[in-house]
Amino acid sequence: MRVWGKIWKDRHLVRDTVIEDQSDDTRTHKVFAALSRICYEFDLQEPIWLDANIREFQRHARTKFRQDSFIEEIDFDDLEIQVIEE
Repeated sequence: MRVWGKIWKDRHLVRDTVIEDQSDDTRTHKVFAALSRICYEFDLQEPIWLDANIREFQRHARTKFRQDSFIEEIDFDDLEIQVIEE
């Protein structure tokens, strides 16, 4: 599985990374692990999965975390994660 993490500000891609996970873990565990690695690489706290994020991710294999998913103030518009290969 490959997960693409992107930080957007003012509709511009500011930073991105791709996390690859070839383990035998479940899809859910791979997604959570990828999000943790993306946040570590971007030096961010991990966002909270809101119901809207869960629904969007289940439907489209992608979601955007905005300020309401973070406890601390963020200096970008959203953090997007997207599964690009399973």
